[in-house]
Amino acid sequence: MPQMAPLNWLMLFTVFFIIYMLFLILNYFNKFPTKTHKYELKPFKFVKLNWKW
Repeated sequence: MPQMAPLNWLMLFTVFFIIYMLFLILNYFNKFPTKTHKYELKPFKFVKLNWKW
């Protein structure tokens, strides 16, 4: 029946969209960071500027 065709397209779109999102989410959480080093905080150097107008 031609009247049901838009519902079939909508159903296909939702199924493929859900599969696509699951694929992206699984690939995002699949990788773990290899280097776990701590960044050392360096003291901030104050540069005193003498403005001469």
